[in-house]
Amino acid sequence: MAAPLATRLRDTLRRVVVTLRRHYLIRVWRMDIGQGTIVSFSARLDKTNPRGVHIGKYTVVTFGVAVLTHDHVNTRDRDVRIGDNCFIGAHSIILPGVTIGNNCIVSAASVVVRDVPAGSLVTGNPARIVESNVKTDHYGVRRSTTPD
Repeated sequence: MAAPLATRLRDTLRRVVVTLRRHYLIRVWRMDIGQGTIVSFSARLDKTNPRGVHIGKYTVVTFGVAVLTHDHVNTRDRDVRIGDNCFIGAHSIILPGVTIGNNCIVSAASVVVRDVPAGSLVTGNPARIVESNVKTDHYGVRRSTTPD
């Protein structure tokens, strides 16, 4: 059964707005944001060093996330890299110079202070690896580990 017209219109409008936001960040701020990536409107990507923001393909940066690329104390800029197929949970903070590998999940309210290897699930303040060899699909959705 098809979804109601209002639902289809809302979903279409959402896709258009998310795409426009992505193009705005790329074209106006010169950020490196991969194809299919979703960045929440309430996510704060550092505009002090916008060219230092690198986000891979099919990654989700959820609401309240802060991605920092500068350090006012030491007055230096450091790039932040987030890989493909990652999920960055609500209100997480990614500090300058951090690289998050492909297929990673950062749980909500985590503070990422050091690099995260590919296929990791991290949580906490400071973020610690709680699981390795995590398999994700687009947008950091975890693959089922049970056989079909």
